Amino acid sequence: MSGDTDDQSVLALAQRAEEFDGFAPFNEATVLSLQAGDEPAINVRLEAPGGILTAAAVAFGDSPVELVVDPKFRRGGLGRTMLDSALAEGGTQFWAHGNLPAAQGLARAADLQAVRSLLVLRLEMTVKPLEPDVSGITMRGFSDVDAASLIDVNARAFASHPEQGAMDDADFARRRASQWFDPEGLIVAIDENGKLAGFHWTKIDGTDDDGLPLGEVYVVGVDPDLQSRGLGRALTAEGLRYMWDQGVRTVDLYVESDNLAALAVYRSQGFVTHTQDTLYQR
Repeated sequence: MSGDTDDQSVLALAQRAEEFDGFAPFNEATVLSLQAGDEPAINVRLEAPGGILTAAAVAFGDSPVELVVDPKFRRGGLGRTMLDSALAEGGTQFWAHGNLPAAQGLARAADLQAVRSLLVLRLEMTVKPLEPDVSGITMRGFSDVDAASLIDVNARAFASHPEQGAMDDADFARRRASQWFDPEGLIVAIDENGKLAGFHWTKIDGTDDDGLPLGEVYVVGVDPDLQSRGLGRALTAEGLRYMWDQGVRTVDLYVESDNLAALAVYRSQGFVTHTQDTLYQR
C-alpha cells in the first residue's frame, strides 16, 4: 500500500477506468480536490511492481469513499483489499458509481447496506425544445454580479442535499475555473423585482457516441419561495435549448431516486434512466 503516489497518477487511473466502464469512478468534487492537491481524509493507493498504480481509494473531508481498480488488474481481489484498507482508515460510506454487479457483490461480502440511490438520466434530443414562457421571468446568461444571489438560492434550494447544498464562495469559484465553464451556459432566471429566482447550470464536456458534444443538466435550482411557478421545468427547457444550439444532442443529469417531483419533470421531458450510483454504508 502507498499513500504518496502523485494525484495525477490517480486521475490517470480514473480516466482509464472511465474509458473502460463508460462512466467515471470519481465524482466531480473528488476530481477537483485531486486536481487542487487537497489532503484526503482517506488515502489508499496500491502499486504493482514497476510503480504502476493499480488501485486507489480516496475521500476528502467527510465525503464517502470512492474506489477504483485498473481494468487490467480486476478479478484478482484488489477491490476487497482496497475496501478493507479504507474501512481500516475509518471509511463508513462508499459510492459505487454505476453500481456494477462486481460492486454489488463486494458490498454484500463486506456487509454494506445500500442507503442512497442517485439516478443518471439521459435524453436523446431529436428536435430543439420549445421556448419556455413564465410570466414575469427573464432568462439570461450569468454575470459576476449574480454570484452571491446564486449561492444563496443554491443553499436554500438544496438545504437537504449533502453535496450540492454545501457549495460556498470558494467551491463556486473552483467550479467556475473548470475548463468547460461558460457563463452563457449558466442561465439565471430574474423575476419582475430584479431578484434571482433560479438558475440552470449546463455543462458541456466530452463527446457522445456519435462524436458530438455531450451535455449535462449540471444543476437546476429554484428559490423555494417560488417553486409553484413552473420555474424548474422552464429553466430545464431553456438549458436544453442552449445546449441544442451548441450542437449537443445527448444530455445527462443526476437526480436522487426519491426526488419524485424532479423525476416527474425530467421524465415528461423525455429523460430515461441510463445508469445508477449507489451509496453503501456499513
